[in-house]
Amino acid sequence: MHGLHLTADLYQCMGLERYMLDADAIAQLCRDQTAASGLTLVDDRWVKFPPYEGQPGGVTGTVLLAESHLAIHTWPETGSVTIDVYVCNFSDDNSGKARQLMEGVIEAFAPKRVLRQQLMRGDISMATASDEAAVNSLPESETSWVQEQLTPQSRFGYRATACEKVQTPFQQLELLETPQFGKVLRIDGRFMTSEKEEFFYHEALVHPAAMAHPAPRKALILGGGDGGAAEELLKHPSIERVVLAELDEAVVKFARDHLQTVHRGALDNERVQVSIGDGMALVDGADERFDLAFMDLTDPDTPASALYASESLARMKRVLAPGGALVLHLGSPVFHGAQVTELARSLREQFAVVRFYGLYIPLYGAYWGLAVASDSLDPVQLTAQEVAERIRQRKVRDLQYYNEQTHGGLFALPGYYRDLLVPEQA
Repeated sequence: MHGLHLTADLYQCMGLERYMLDADAIAQLCRDQTAASGLTLVDDRWVKFPPYEGQPGGVTGTVLLAESHLAIHTWPETGSVTIDVYVCNFSDDNSGKARQLMEGVIEAFAPKRVLRQQLMRGDISMATASDEAAVNSLPESETSWVQEQLTPQSRFGYRATACEKVQTPFQQLELLETPQFGKVLRIDGRFMTSEKEEFFYHEALVHPAAMAHPAPRKALILGGGDGGAAEELLKHPSIERVVLAELDEAVVKFARDHLQTVHRGALDNERVQVSIGDGMALVDGADERFDLAFMDLTDPDTPASALYASESLARMKRVLAPGGALVLHLGSPVFHGAQVTELARSLREQFAVVRFYGLYIPLYGAYWGLAVASDSLDPVQLTAQEVAERIRQRKVRDLQYYNEQTHGGLFALPGYYRDLLVPEQA
């Protein structure tokens, strides 16, 4: 058994008065919307409550569906309504029909404010793509809990209001407003970056390798259209050129329009070249060599998966200058252990020195793994005193996570993470 459960709390309803008070009118509304959605009505039952303390009584009722049910309760004294729709998706995918039914009923009540909840029930491993889309989508200007699935057995989420949604030729972009982290960018239902905690990921991605390099001049970023990694690189005064290769131009526009506190103008800095298109094609055609290369991509289990293959890592190595390093994230050692192990194996096949590290990233809901790979550069050899001196000499400011103490701490791996890196230890 598995299915999609939708609920909605409606406030300040401005629809027809009979939809708050008249059981027969509400019943007919629900029958009509059920038929329009393509779901199958089996029976329905409605109860009109008597007036109470001078206030009109509301209506409660249930529509029995062959696919499960629709339930409604009205509070005319406050102009509020609760709606509950559940559909089973065992033999057919009814998620779209459930959402159509919910939207049709909500529209009739014409609320000024809607609070939504969406839940996948039963065996999530059997869920369909439409189930995932239903849970992960949020209509604009409405507040609800927005979830991301880490594995078939684990989810996490945040309270959020949808601000903007764009379907590009490559992916779906969403801008959310959250009480916890401010503006948040999601891509294909996955949290990418946010205004208030982006420093966890971007500082950890950039500075361990950049600080270990004696004087990085050129850097390549594959992905990174939000500009956060470029902004961190520009803090190093030796950086002369950053090539940011982003497949989807809409990501860069999204960041320019909404995520200024993430990139802080880096996307339009004269040292940054934004190249729109296939990043690997740029790598294959590049004549110049880079001191640092970063794979700031969506997760390895997304459409970007091919970029994490051994052949792609070898192509990235080709564009590194002597003493250069490649940096990438691996996923969560807690939730993506097999993926971390495979990427560790691939990196060791290509590079003589591979250093794994990790940190908890709040927006991602987990401890996250990263790696610095090189044939000579070794960030672990850098002492706390040396890091502190380089930060001072380079006048690297505005660091909220990275410092001389956290540098070494990032590479101090928990035992379970080290075990994923066998047969060799980190």
